[in-house]
Amino acid sequence: MFIFLYTFLLFHQLHTKAGNTLCRIMGDPQYPLFSKDGDLTIGGLFPVHSIEKLPSFDFTQKPQLISCSSVYLRDFRLAQIMIFAIEEINRSESLLPNVSIGYRIYDSCGSRLSTMSATMGLMNSQEFGAGYRCNGQSTLHAIIGESESTATVILSRTTGPFKIPVISHSASCECLSNRKDYPSVFRTMASDYHQSRALASIVKDLGWSWVGAVNSDNEYGNYGMTIFLKIAQEMGICVEYSVKFYRTEPEKLKKVIDTIKKSTAKVMIAFISLPEMGLLTDQLSIQNITGFQMIGVKSWITVKSLITPNSYRVLGGSLGFAVKKINVEGFADYILKEFWNTAFPCSQTEGNFSQYALSCSRYEELLLLKNYNEDVPEQRYASYVYKAVYAVAHSLHILLKCKEKEGCEKGLTIQPQQIVEALKQVNFTIKMGDRVWFDSTGGAEAQYDIINWQQDSDGSIQFKSVGYYDASLPPHQRFVFNTENIIWAGGQLEKPRSLCSESCPPGTRKAAQKGRPVCCYDCIPCAEGEISNETDSNNCKQCPREYWPNAEKNTCVLKAIEYLLFTEVMGIVLVFFSLFGVGLTALVAILFYRKKNTPIIKANNSELSFLLLFSLTLCFLCSLTFIGRPTEWSCMLRHTAFGITFVLCISCVLGKTIVVLMAFKATLPGSNVMKWFGPKQQRLSVLVFTLVQVLICVLWLTISPPFPYKNMKYYKEKVILECSLGSTIGFWAVLGYIGLLAVFCFILAFLAHTLPDNFNEAKFITFSMLIFCAVWITFIPAYVSSPGKFTVAVEIFAILASSFGLLFCIFAPKCYIILFKPEENTKQNMMGKTTYNYC
Repeated sequence: MFIFLYTFLLFHQLHTKAGNTLCRIMGDPQYPLFSKDGDLTIGGLFPVHSIEKLPSFDFTQKPQLISCSSVYLRDFRLAQIMIFAIEEINRSESLLPNVSIGYRIYDSCGSRLSTMSATMGLMNSQEFGAGYRCNGQSTLHAIIGESESTATVILSRTTGPFKIPVISHSASCECLSNRKDYPSVFRTMASDYHQSRALASIVKDLGWSWVGAVNSDNEYGNYGMTIFLKIAQEMGICVEYSVKFYRTEPEKLKKVIDTIKKSTAKVMIAFISLPEMGLLTDQLSIQNITGFQMIGVKSWITVKSLITPNSYRVLGGSLGFAVKKINVEGFADYILKEFWNTAFPCSQTEGNFSQYALSCSRYEELLLLKNYNEDVPEQRYASYVYKAVYAVAHSLHILLKCKEKEGCEKGLTIQPQQIVEALKQVNFTIKMGDRVWFDSTGGAEAQYDIINWQQDSDGSIQFKSVGYYDASLPPHQRFVFNTENIIWAGGQLEKPRSLCSESCPPGTRKAAQKGRPVCCYDCIPCAEGEISNETDSNNCKQCPREYWPNAEKNTCVLKAIEYLLFTEVMGIVLVFFSLFGVGLTALVAILFYRKKNTPIIKANNSELSFLLLFSLTLCFLCSLTFIGRPTEWSCMLRHTAFGITFVLCISCVLGKTIVVLMAFKATLPGSNVMKWFGPKQQRLSVLVFTLVQVLICVLWLTISPPFPYKNMKYYKEKVILECSLGSTIGFWAVLGYIGLLAVFCFILAFLAHTLPDNFNEAKFITFSMLIFCAVWITFIPAYVSSPGKFTVAVEIFAILASSFGLLFCIFAPKCYIILFKPEENTKQNMMGKTTYNYC
């Protein structure tokens, strides 16, 4: 308890003393590079020099101030444009009339340490008069700077608690858009979110899907690259490697170079600050690493200091985004005359500058630039500093309630926080015609030129504009560039290719390679029955049922419809044999008709013989119904015609067989059987047997008739157009009935083939039925197993074979006797009076 009370009293005493103590600077003050007094003061922070020399820290003497060398011309010009804008405003009669603006511009030397030191110098006066108390209020009203995002973060973190507005002209890190962390930071430059999106868009539009990425290990590079990688992934762009380094890390730079050497990507995204880009270019030149298409960002794409004979081998043909160039009228004349005469410290011998005891030796490097202004037309950032100064002036104009003729209310006390709020309201147009305003994140609209490094005929390197990106335009108009005007890496006119895998043509699909990015894949042909009709298809799609892929598998075409044609070889052969059978049957019928009164015709029942010849003719003709395109009528006709004609045929043969048996029985004493199987009974039996088949066919056609059917079972690539049986029971009933009659006929003929007679027809009927049964028994497995149109061919072959079998076996012996052995065609021979051998 006593310890707590003692501590509280001690802190209270120290606080009381501090409140009554005059402000004083501990150590040597940090003096500005350029300064001028005014009613209101604006600070500036620019890396005018690029090399920092640290003092000795051996603690044997008081450390000296940090010294800098090597003028960075771009930011020296930015300091000049700030002074130019302030002087222009001070001369204006409409903007801040009767109020003068002063400035204090510090050199941050491009390092974090110097940035911090310069920031503290900005926030503190160099001298304090009597009565100045430590009240925590800054004499600054706003700060213009810094040039880099990292330095701007350091600056804003320091000034943030004091609510001092910071307006940067080129700090574009997306991190600064966070209004919670950086509520008083504004930018006349757009956030890198837009630049990162534009980078991804240009890579996508140029057809590159395989890129490498290098970025500076600072806020600018890390945030910008993070956004790019995210958007690139959404757009299907693969990044082979993403590496980073900082200017003070040579070991990391070495690893970056090694990674680039091993890479296969020919396009490199360089989201790099200028100092790192210089180091990277030097190392790539030293190790002769060329041929990469560089895609750059605004920090280095238009910097002439990067151009050297060696660096062009690396950076030639580079493509990237630069801030929109706006020439500030009158600036070139100002830096040649007025600046050196009025604003440059060493030109003054008395006044405010003498109090800092300036040594002109520290300005020797700057004095070398006194008569140089050739770089002014390329100063793309000058207008952004110009806008920043005018934005502060317009906010002050609002706060001081300025009126053109009456002037401003000079007695008002302006707090930095008020300027922050006023900056949110500014909306004006500068004299070059550009509009200035800040969005909800404190940034400006994105407007970029697309720059291409090209070499002119005289060997000079030019930054040629080949397009633009303007976020203020509608989405489809924001991004425009002309690839015909681009010179690519290595001075090539043809765009380089950068793919992990070649595009998969239509007819194939992409198959990802295990363990590699999605842009690395193999091209796999589409499976059977599938197509892909676009390049780089992820999946193949199945063709509809009646379609099949073409040879290239890039489109579905109607399957070829196959059926037995009259015009194909197989159809021609079958038609020939069918007509040949008809013709042969007709010749036999003519022969029989001409010899109808001869004994051999009379002895073998001429009426049944002619009926049999007629039915055989129908059998040969019915085979023709199986050839040609199946239709509803042809399907019904072919099966019913086949069934009825064959039953008619077998019925006739069966009748002839019964006649032979009855004839033998009639020769026995006392037998009277022939009267029970005379001509009428024979006709009736044929009619009855045939009517049964007709009845079966009628039932089949009534219940479930055959119909045309597209069979896709046997062949996937074609459709077999065939006749479906409809009712399989009906088909097998028709076939079974024919088989039943044939077997019955065969049995009877077999029983009668041994009966005594010189010309016993039963022998030939037996043999014909044997062939008939053999053909149709063989037909069943062949019919079931034959694919497509061969099923029909097998059925036609069976019809023709069995028909020819009946024709030859039954009628050939008779025709032989009639034509070649007429002497045997006698009644005596038929009655067995003479002996002849026929078999």
